[in-house]
Amino acid sequence: MGELLHKFPEETSIFGHICRKPANFTPDLGSTAVVIPFSVQFRPGLPLYEQAAYAATKAIVSGHLMPGDAFPSVRTLSKELKINPNTAHKVVSALAADGLLETQPGIGTVVARLPEARKSERTQLLGPEIEQLVVEAKKLGIDIEDVLGSVSAHWKRLSAKPEPDRGGRARK
Repeated sequence: MGELLHKFPEETSIFGHICRKPANFTPDLGSTAVVIPFSVQFRPGLPLYEQAAYAATKAIVSGHLMPGDAFPSVRTLSKELKINPNTAHKVVSALAADGLLETQPGIGTVVARLPEARKSERTQLLGPEIEQLVVEAKKLGIDIEDVLGSVSAHWKRLSAKPEPDRGGRARK
């Protein structure tokens, strides 16, 4: 058992959250951990169910959750997001009402087959992040040309395909 503990790092990042292993941590190797396929960072001022539904919608529309994928149960959502089961039920109900989820007898709740998302719908999902970027840029006195240039540079860097490792020593 002692040799297995080194496989569990002291600190791990999961969906952008830093998770630290408790000092008295002993892994339960007989169970499987349930992880929800999206993250939510709850912010004050908005209903919790809307924030969770937005995060799930973003995961579905962006393709992180594919049609037919199992969606976490109300109990799992409640436990993993640390929200009231009634709130978790409201999330699932809202997503089902929007046609993003469907219930299949004997299987459970799964991601529904969606029509091709229009570019405007996908772009609309970035609204809060874009607004936050603009607000921060204005606070710092950065003009729009510099913001667009920075976004373009980051886009190119993230879109670049890594060169294959050919072995040997690196050239200087």
